[in-house]
Amino acid sequence: MNKESFPRKKMPKDSHLSGKMKRIIPFFVGLMLLWSCAEKIVEKPENLIPKEKMVHILHDLAVLNAAKSSFKSTLDRDGIEVMEFLYKKYQIDSVQFTQSDLYYASVPLEYQSIYEEVDDMLDKRKKAIDEHIRQRYDSIKDTRQSKADSVKALKKPVKPGS
Repeated sequence: MNKESFPRKKMPKDSHLSGKMKRIIPFFVGLMLLWSCAEKIVEKPENLIPKEKMVHILHDLAVLNAAKSSFKSTLDRDGIEVMEFLYKKYQIDSVQFTQSDLYYASVPLEYQSIYEEVDDMLDKRKKAIDEHIRQRYDSIKDTRQSKADSVKALKKPVKPGS
């Protein structure tokens, strides 16, 4: 069966919203959105982790979680807990981290800027690693070429009198 086998009923004009109502509803929806955005959802905690420190914590968390997915057995064997490590490194506790994360999440533009900074830091780290790998590869390639040239030079017959 296709759509054409079910004829649509035409709605009477009276059932549609009038032009004035079509403009009022979006106005009130917009007004409600503005009002709700201005309202503080989560109060700023007394021990709020500063934004820059939060950026570094979340950056390290991303790196450690990536490492954990690749080296889980090593981390488990050595008894390294990612969050405990971060709490100790940044001298914070789980409550302070959770409250700060919740507060920043309640301020979407602030939270977005934090994660954009984290993303930038991760990009810079990736580029540095890629550059290091490229340099190492080039160095290995140059060494192999140098060895090949040396072997080639040894295989050349020596001309008498040289």
